[in-house]
Amino acid sequence: MAGDNPKGPPPPFGFETRAIHAGSRPDPVTGARNTPIYQTTSYVFEDAEHAADLFNLQTFGFIYSRLTNPTVSVLEERLANLEGGRAAVCAGSGHAAQFLTFFTLLEPGDEFIASRNLYGGSITQFGLSFKKLGWTCHFVDMTDPENIRAALTPKCKAIFLEILANPGGIVLDVEPIAAIAREAGIPLIVDNTMATPYLCRPFEWGADIVVHSTTKFLSGHGTSVGGAVIESGKFDWAQNDRFPTMTQPEPAYHGLTFFETFGDFGFTTKARAVALRDFGPSLSPTNAFYTITGIETLHVRMERHVENALKVAKFLDGHPAVDWVSYAGLPSSPYHALANKYLPRGAGSVFTCGLKGGYDAGVRMVETVELFSHLANIGDTRSLIIHPASTTHRQLSPEQLRAAGAGPEVIRLSIGLETADDLIRDLDRALTA
Repeated sequence: MAGDNPKGPPPPFGFETRAIHAGSRPDPVTGARNTPIYQTTSYVFEDAEHAADLFNLQTFGFIYSRLTNPTVSVLEERLANLEGGRAAVCAGSGHAAQFLTFFTLLEPGDEFIASRNLYGGSITQFGLSFKKLGWTCHFVDMTDPENIRAALTPKCKAIFLEILANPGGIVLDVEPIAAIAREAGIPLIVDNTMATPYLCRPFEWGADIVVHSTTKFLSGHGTSVGGAVIESGKFDWAQNDRFPTMTQPEPAYHGLTFFETFGDFGFTTKARAVALRDFGPSLSPTNAFYTITGIETLHVRMERHVENALKVAKFLDGHPAVDWVSYAGLPSSPYHALANKYLPRGAGSVFTCGLKGGYDAGVRMVETVELFSHLANIGDTRSLIIHPASTTHRQLSPEQLRAAGAGPEVIRLSIGLETADDLIRDLDRALTA
């Protein structure tokens, strides 16, 4: 009858509500509404049996802040909720999060495939530093998914990509790539730093693991370095024999098998209980607190980021000193249709442009702007600018620079929350100076 209460579960909360409330509740002792900064190294056990259960992973709780911390735990639960994942583990940086991910996946001699359109630091980490651990990365052009299939080898254990590439402009077609990963029986790992879960949730398109540099848009204010690994909970680690770290007994925990014991959150549990325990790239509770606070306004900030970015991109696209603009939000972009598919709320706020004057013009521009800050970061409330070829990507060869979209003429912009007209005036003055 009209007016009756409907049966069934309540509708899910909206993104904005979850960004503010997920994972947190008033402190039961003091009533504090904000999540406290639990600035402590250790936690008192109830008794010897409780301590043993914690160390044996037979109960959940807090032992030592290298592994778990109440402030960090709120952030982990909130990120898993916003991404639509099962569980998360945070780390001291985005690079640390990537290390935890691959250490949990790979053995010496293993391989994985990564997009060639990545943040320059990731290319170096995957291509050089990981080699010292016996892991081989094959970089491919993923704008054609069939290149991935051609690069697969029996030793490949993962596919890694940035759905919205850094330094900007390229959107990858995740659905067919996810299908290739499923066919191969390996997980698809998506770096969602540039888009954030407000603009895109890769799990909805077939990803199995999502990683973030929380330093960027999630924190949002240029205050706190951090990273996160989130698992979908849907990958079957036992479907083949490629993942013994998940399906074979773990000697450090008396033969416990992580996938059998923890099921759909076994991967993040293994990443925490082994990789984070032994290598220690922990996220500090203070940085977790600032990131939690930043996420509470993520939806509001991302709307303005995207609005400002589109205005600035349109201005630069018509400027006589600019040769090209690579921003998927522009109809002229070859990735505009993919942006509409995967990023319907906007194509982010980081993009690149090419200056007609080449390398020297790029250097002059970053030295001439006044409102833009010349520094190596993205996702700040302030607008940021950098010349990748002389900074973040300078360790790459000329061929790698071109492949990564960071050639000598390229300028990367991270558009902040200022008045768009002020940003445009600052760029115009620098371009015409």
